Amino acid sequence: MKITKIDVMLFHPIESSNARGKTGAPVSWDNPAWNPVGCRVYTDEGIYGDGEAAMAYGAGCHGAFGMIRDLGNLIIGMDPMKNEVVWERIYKQTFWGQNGGPVFFAGLSALDMALWDIRGKALNAPLHVLLGGKRRDHLRTYASQLQFGWDDHIIPAYSTEAYVENAKKAVAEGYDAIKVDFFTFDKDGSTFSEEQRTGLMKPYYVDLVEERVAAVREAIGPKVDIIMENHSFLDSQSAIQLGRRMEKYNIFCFEEPNTPNPKTAKLVHDKLNIPIASGERIYTRWQYAPYFEDQTLQMIQPDIGTCGGITELKKICDMAHTYDIGVQVHVCSSPLCTAPAVQIESVIPNFVIHEHHVFNRYDYNRRLCKFDYQPVDGKFEVPNLPGNGNEYSEYALTHCEKFTIE
Repeated sequence: MKITKIDVMLFHPIESSNARGKTGAPVSWDNPAWNPVGCRVYTDEGIYGDGEAAMAYGAGCHGAFGMIRDLGNLIIGMDPMKNEVVWERIYKQTFWGQNGGPVFFAGLSALDMALWDIRGKALNAPLHVLLGGKRRDHLRTYASQLQFGWDDHIIPAYSTEAYVENAKKAVAEGYDAIKVDFFTFDKDGSTFSEEQRTGLMKPYYVDLVEERVAAVREAIGPKVDIIMENHSFLDSQSAIQLGRRMEKYNIFCFEEPNTPNPKTAKLVHDKLNIPIASGERIYTRWQYAPYFEDQTLQMIQPDIGTCGGITELKKICDMAHTYDIGVQVHVCSSPLCTAPAVQIESVIPNFVIHEHHVFNRYDYNRRLCKFDYQPVDGKFEVPNLPGNGNEYSEYALTHCEKFTIE
């Protein structure tokens, strides 16, 4: 079998004419910037596989689109069943691959994901069988990013009452764990600046976060876990200050307390009695190694679409298991990444919990893929279709910019 053609795609699921300004920046919470980047790899045997670079949000989708184009040229004519050979070729022969960053590894992740999809379809086996066999059919799942509401569109939470209401809605659906960034919006609806969230903070900011955390904890009781998200907006000083105040609320884990850095991660870890989670901005096993050696992370969150793909993600998970560190695969892109992420989580022994991001409830995201997987009663069922378990929909394929490599 040989790779004959690759379609590289930049999707535009949100079609509102006023959704973005001239620079492409979002101008409304109702119409956020959301442009997933993917690929479809074709073979001479008629089998194709889909993959995605997980840079649908923030700044970088055009970089990922270009990176897949560049890397795709290297693998035309190669055997898609030899994913390790392809991975190493891309990593070693591109110059920028070694110790690369998110754009490079997002491109590699998309191609690698597509190759695993081809492998599974060729062998008529789901990904979890190829990776050693699932040990669980259903995965504990948490409702994620409740500061944006828990509905079918974004409803930013400004008041303490809104945080409580969102938490109750998720719990009523059967979730026994939730994740919230309590430090995204001020009471007036504005977002906090970098200066406000770093350094030793004024009492107002710590008090506001505690008010929200305390109210949510009281509303949902002690048997529902709370993950306190921070999106690396804090620095080590403010993270320690905030974390110490929240210890008494039995926080399941403190996610991305500051910019990922092995030295500051150790400082934050050593000063707090809350498990630390991080990883969506840490790439490849080489970058994870110092965190494992120092035991500064208790739960890692490698993104399947930026860490190096399925090939690399499985190795990272296995390395983490050596150090008794748990795993939650990070997914915040189109539903294409959800199916393989769930399958990997079903296989590994050190799985902790699966993230169901609120964006997965939105129609503009759900319609991008053929199958719409959603949790039931706070649990995710593991797909059993051949390959990765999902592929882009006809809608997605007709609402994208496309570049073909042959």
